[in-house]
Amino acid sequence: MGYGGQRRRWEYWCVALRFSLLLCFVEQVSAQIRYSIPEEVKEGSVVGNVGKDLGLDVSTLLERRFRIVSGSKDALFQVNQNNGVLYVHKNIDREELCEGSSACMINLKIVVENPLEIHYVGIEISDVNDHSPSFSEKEQNLEIAESTLPGTGFQLQAARDPDSGMNSVRLYKLSHTEYFDLELRDTGEEGKLPVLKLHKPLDRERESQHILVLTAVDGGSPPRSGHVNISVTVLDNNDNRPIFNQDVYSVTIHENGAVGTIVAKVNATDLDDGVYSEIIYSFVKNLKRKVYDTFSLDSNTGEISVKGNIDYEDTEVYRADVMASDKGQPPMRTECRVIIKILDVNDNKPEIEVTSLSNKVSEDSKPGTVISLISVTDKDSGINGKVICSLSEDVPFELKPSFQDNTYSLVTKQRLDRELLSHYDITITATDCGQPPLSTFKTLNVQISDVNDNSPEFYQNPIELYLLENNGPGGSIFSVSAADKDLNENAAISYHIVRGEGTQNAMAPFLNINSDNGFVSALKSFDFETLKTFQFQVVATDSGTPSLSSNVTVNVFILDQNDNAPVILYPVSANGSTEGVEEIPRNVNAGHLVTKVRAYDADIGYNGWLLFSLQEVTDHSLFALDRYTGQIRTLRSFTETDEAEHKLVILVKDNGNVSLSATATVIINVVEPKEAFAASDVKSAVKDEEENSVTFYLIITLMSVSALFIISIIVLIVMQCSKAPDDSSKYLQDVNYDGTLCHSIQYRSGDKRYMLVGPRMSIGSTIVPGSNGNTLVLPNHRRRISGEVRAISKHFNSYSILYIKYRVGHLI
Repeated sequence: MGYGGQRRRWEYWCVALRFSLLLCFVEQVSAQIRYSIPEEVKEGSVVGNVGKDLGLDVSTLLERRFRIVSGSKDALFQVNQNNGVLYVHKNIDREELCEGSSACMINLKIVVENPLEIHYVGIEISDVNDHSPSFSEKEQNLEIAESTLPGTGFQLQAARDPDSGMNSVRLYKLSHTEYFDLELRDTGEEGKLPVLKLHKPLDRERESQHILVLTAVDGGSPPRSGHVNISVTVLDNNDNRPIFNQDVYSVTIHENGAVGTIVAKVNATDLDDGVYSEIIYSFVKNLKRKVYDTFSLDSNTGEISVKGNIDYEDTEVYRADVMASDKGQPPMRTECRVIIKILDVNDNKPEIEVTSLSNKVSEDSKPGTVISLISVTDKDSGINGKVICSLSEDVPFELKPSFQDNTYSLVTKQRLDRELLSHYDITITATDCGQPPLSTFKTLNVQISDVNDNSPEFYQNPIELYLLENNGPGGSIFSVSAADKDLNENAAISYHIVRGEGTQNAMAPFLNINSDNGFVSALKSFDFETLKTFQFQVVATDSGTPSLSSNVTVNVFILDQNDNAPVILYPVSANGSTEGVEEIPRNVNAGHLVTKVRAYDADIGYNGWLLFSLQEVTDHSLFALDRYTGQIRTLRSFTETDEAEHKLVILVKDNGNVSLSATATVIINVVEPKEAFAASDVKSAVKDEEENSVTFYLIITLMSVSALFIISIIVLIVMQCSKAPDDSSKYLQDVNYDGTLCHSIQYRSGDKRYMLVGPRMSIGSTIVPGSNGNTLVLPNHRRRISGEVRAISKHFNSYSILYIKYRVGHLI
């Protein structure tokens, strides 16, 4: 059958094979299909549509990176990713690829991704009769004694044809001669050998040399042939040939045997005497080249020893024909077969091949997600080629064996957490079962990609901010900061302030925050005298999808600054000026209370602590000013020479770092006693009426305040005793200060420390609006809540102030 017939048969076989493959490979897993093509086909010739035969969607092959990853020697084949066609990329010479093999098979590994699949394609290269039989020598010489009996056979040089099967050597032809016939001897694996048979006795004296032509013909269509000239020289008698003690020698040797190791020894004997019994051993001339390269034969002893490298993975069995020749004239020869079997040694480590889509895996991957496909091979055979795979310990991955031997899937074993460990170095160990076992290691670096599974976290919650009043509008007052354990966009944080109805967010409209860095700025200036504390909430949101957020509560405490000057309450004239006129009789004694300058400061603490001083006075010997109460008293009695009018300018100054002040002017007129008494009677009448109306209420008020004070003291003592030692530190001792801060009550509430302060109290002093209820908030690191103390202190302060106001007003 010609090439066209073979081609049609191959195409028919491919169509049938594709149909069967489509039925078999329903599941999209690793598959095996086979094609057959003849050698020497043109480049670009189509082998088959692998994509369709594997049941793949041809339109997705390019996107899924349909490709050949291994198995193609020198890229003999390529696939078209657009249509799935497998075609010949380079010229294919079967004899070059598969020298000496009856079947020539090329295995390809084809991979597609998303999902990852591996398919195996076998391509059988069929032989084409492109070689003619040939002989290793152009001429073969035989020496045959004339006494040789008819029927004696002489093995001739066999022709070799690189083609296989029907295209190899099929028959031999011998040119016409009356003395010889041609016989073919079947040797099994190596085909038929030509044997020259003596047909009739030779007569050297009649014809001493015969020239024959041996032709070898192969079975191709059309057949090819080759020939060799055979020269037969007729010699005189040497009537005994050497005889081997056995026709076939079979020995075994381990691979990697040392050079010089004796493998076998052949032995032949000759019944002749003398020179005709001396034997020379040699390999026949038509053996495979590997025999000559691997072994040597001692021509005298018949010992076969190792000459080159013995590799079981290259050749398992060597077959050699040894010829024994005597030294007769003509020499007589005989042959024997030596079969050398190679035993496998565990000299090859396993090989690991990893096919991966990517070295990254998402941290939210479910257990069982395939990371890579692992293929393991070992060139050794039997138990030496059996491989066991394992992973390094303490990794959340495992190897799952595939249906095909020595193929595994690397899959996730449990949930992953990038924040716990961002990458893994996975060591794959492949160990064979030989003795001693050999191992191969391969390390895969698997990166864990981030998923937005962590909310931003503030370093502190709640946050306490102490802010001085009179801050500049639009200026930054502080910043908030949150951290996110995720990466990149999942960790990119933006900030915003919670705005809405309710007292908690009442000040939120007056605040602004930089969404990128968390800097908070105030859009207005805060005044401690109108607002002492407020709170708002900041939300931190990451940029993940979906985004995660958390919030923090910011408690703002406004701190007082000395921004209020003292205000003069008395003296104040009708036109609003701070000037008053006082009249006193000339006969008053030293220490007489002339008047009292009254003032208050809206600030608290030292900023509201007022001191009085005489800035200007007409006579320093007559009047004195109490620096704390503002009372003006006489220092001595008036004399006749003293002037009738005196002017006093009083400076009222607070105790701030930069003190603020105000001045008041008091004009004192010294009058005669009668005039003073008249004016005094009018004042006393009015005053008596007022005192009578409030006396009753004053008595009740004093009793109530006294009772409440005693109860408060008792409650404080009970609470002090019932609390733990660390709680007792909430209540601090009263501290006496000079000036208007004559006493204070300090206590803690939560994580804040408060100090209630009030001006010095004395007979004739007055508590004015703004001086009561002022509370200085002091920072404290202890965070405990004492609502009872705060409530008691508040009521105690209020009632004390009420009592003092009524008492002082009454006395004045």
